[in-house]
Amino acid sequence: MRRLIIIGLAALTITLGLRGARIVTAAGATIESGTIVIRRGLIDAVGPAVTPPSDADIIDGSGLTVYPGLIDLGNSRAADQPAPQPPQNPRTTAELERWKRAQILKPQARAADAVKVDDADLTRLASAGITSVLATPAGDVISGQSALVNVVAPPDEPQIGSIVEPRRGLVVVKNPVALHVSFPDRPRAGGNAYPESLMGVIAFVRQAFLDAQHYASEQAHYQRAKTGDRPAEDPSLEALQPALERRMPVAFEANQAREILRALKLARELKLDPIVTGARDAEDVAADLKSQNARVIFSLNYPERSRALAPDADEPVRTLRARADAPKVPAALAKAGVPFAFESAGLTDPKDFVKNAAKAVKAGLAPDAAIRALTVGAATIAGVADRLGTIEKGKIANLVVTDGDLFEEKTKVTRVFVDGRPVSLEAAPAAPAGRGRGRGGER
Repeated sequence: MRRLIIIGLAALTITLGLRGARIVTAAGATIESGTIVIRRGLIDAVGPAVTPPSDADIIDGSGLTVYPGLIDLGNSRAADQPAPQPPQNPRTTAELERWKRAQILKPQARAADAVKVDDADLTRLASAGITSVLATPAGDVISGQSALVNVVAPPDEPQIGSIVEPRRGLVVVKNPVALHVSFPDRPRAGGNAYPESLMGVIAFVRQAFLDAQHYASEQAHYQRAKTGDRPAEDPSLEALQPALERRMPVAFEANQAREILRALKLARELKLDPIVTGARDAEDVAADLKSQNARVIFSLNYPERSRALAPDADEPVRTLRARADAPKVPAALAKAGVPFAFESAGLTDPKDFVKNAAKAVKAGLAPDAAIRALTVGAATIAGVADRLGTIEKGKIANLVVTDGDLFEEKTKVTRVFVDGRPVSLEAAPAAPAGRGRGRGGER
């Protein structure tokens, strides 16, 4: 009989095992029968000939498959970020514009500081096999820094005066991951204050980075010369320096081909390290993405027919084509050699994340390429491939156990482990009907 054994060997970790299952490592060939040993939240050993400890509790895993935990690289609901309130009765236009600038130029804002802990919505993600998400900052234009977090925190240890901040740190895998930039036609913050058009937003973003370059030059000159007045410090411009120095990638939200090309042009001009998110028309510019070594985080929130339309109402051919072509984009990216991963980007039902990835497989994406995009591909883009994304010795033990092939419609997630600990998959409250609109301390 085939054997797979998963064993936890640490305080706060249950010792358990599975027998007779497959291991899809995402690092190489699938192990048809093997053993995984987990120790202190990490994979201590994996392979067909690994001998489990004698005290391991074995669970029958016949007909089950184990995958690395799935990674959602775009979830704005993972952090609690209330909408900013505009000033009441601003006395001057300048006052309103200063407030608006503060809302659309927030590179110093960190999603990690607002990550939800012990949140039911995040725990629901585990029921779909999602063990880590990229918590993205809220807002428009230059909105801040994302963080990769696990969906479940470990249980509380006995202590006095427990507060949420230490527990928040327990779920953060990497912070920051990327600086996020979008180009809305009209930013929501600030009413009619500048910028209030797409061209104004583009100019604002370019000028912000140019100002940050000048700011760095002035600071460096002062440090060398030690003469004259010390330049005033600007937290926003200071926070742009890692992006300008290519120590932090810049994630541009862009869907249409012309938007993607605009983002690539800006990244090239400013010598930034680009990631394109959303990327609905990425197939049309795959060669451009490849030539600039850009990565793509493709949205699995596919366009759908508007519910406001009557059942017999016609739709433009372009709209119909966009809806039909959306699942074909990942296969085109894979063919072009563009690294990509997936984001939920507003999906309200976690199960749609895998279901829509399965649609990409049906549209031509190889199943193993889809698995990689959900696991090691996502980990690589997030800069954590040394810790997540594959089932290998030394990796964090985020694992998903299913009763069949991940992309089969009837397959169910039977067990999930985060940091080597089992996650309860009991039914959580259902999400509201409908879909969201688009996007929404290192351990």
